[in-house]
Amino acid sequence: MTPSHIDNVGLLEREDFPRLLTALKHAGYRTLGPVVRDNAITWDEIDKVDDLPIGWQDHQQPGQYRLEAKHTQRLFDVVHGPESLKRETFAPREPLLTIERRKNSFSAEPVLPQNAPTAILGVRACDLAALNIQDRIFLQDQFPDPYYQVRRESLFLIAVNCTRALDTCFCASMNTGPMATSGFDLVLTEDDQDFVLEAGSPAGEEILEQLPLSPVSDARLKQDNDRIEACAASQTRNIDSTRLPEALYEAHDHSRWDEVANRCLACTNCTMVCPTCFCHTVEEQPDLTYQKSEHTRVWDSCFTPDHGYIHGKNFRPTIKDRYRMWLTHKLGTWVDQFGMSGCVGCGRCITWCPVGIDITEEVKALCKPRESSST
Repeated sequence: MTPSHIDNVGLLEREDFPRLLTALKHAGYRTLGPVVRDNAITWDEIDKVDDLPIGWQDHQQPGQYRLEAKHTQRLFDVVHGPESLKRETFAPREPLLTIERRKNSFSAEPVLPQNAPTAILGVRACDLAALNIQDRIFLQDQFPDPYYQVRRESLFLIAVNCTRALDTCFCASMNTGPMATSGFDLVLTEDDQDFVLEAGSPAGEEILEQLPLSPVSDARLKQDNDRIEACAASQTRNIDSTRLPEALYEAHDHSRWDEVANRCLACTNCTMVCPTCFCHTVEEQPDLTYQKSEHTRVWDSCFTPDHGYIHGKNFRPTIKDRYRMWLTHKLGTWVDQFGMSGCVGCGRCITWCPVGIDITEEVKALCKPRESSST
């Protein structure tokens, strides 16, 4: 956020923050935000400011997650929970079409979702970057996914710039955060007494116009920039992308794959919490009369044994095969397919791995630079 954006920037006092929720409601949006449920942060519908995780902070380490109550009035001191934006666009389970018997034939009707306009409050920069990747997968090229498209077009995104990093964050090294630079309708930076809000779209400007904003000084914008830069500098984990994807291709027979496979449970947690993984399967669900069936898309994972099965053979029979495929695709062949990395540095796969496997450590071990020969 820089002074050059001043036309779209304003200062909102903390006591006026409920006016933002009111403006969203009057604009016809249902609003989702971070809430505390079952000792974790999840997305849920919110009606008032008190629904937000006021005064809570999350602490995450490999295989560990906990919330801690702080004596503050901060609304957005939690960074993220296990859920990203993925479930709002690429649904965990959704019917694609219904098939019904007719006399000597059948009919097939698509079932497109009916999504109400939805504002999501509290989106982080890494999740905006992940949504951009999902857009590349589902919306570009010759055949856009109409189910994803309907859900995606209904979203109004309110981002929050990060001023504190988790122990598992490495977005700075992936150039995806901690500042939100694009893909949002509104973005805010929270301070103890107020919020700096910036519009990123015409829809965002319409909401800003309904709020009692005051001008923002250059000094305040610089202060926020400094806090965001300090957040980036505090991140202790990183992935060096300069040798990717080639270094992973060269590491195909590396002994590290055996070592990590001995720890990996193939539980699929990493792929379920990943904001960009998009593996899925389809199921046929007939009714009791067997006259009608629903063709349903369901999240799947490349860590399941069945995912690598084709007629007569499983071409990824071991955990080693599956972990190697996942990591190599995420940081290697994804670049070849889509022109971008499949990782945004959110660190969820590290936190929610039951045995604490750290993707940044695995990449370092697999991609150590070769020793240069002496001359």
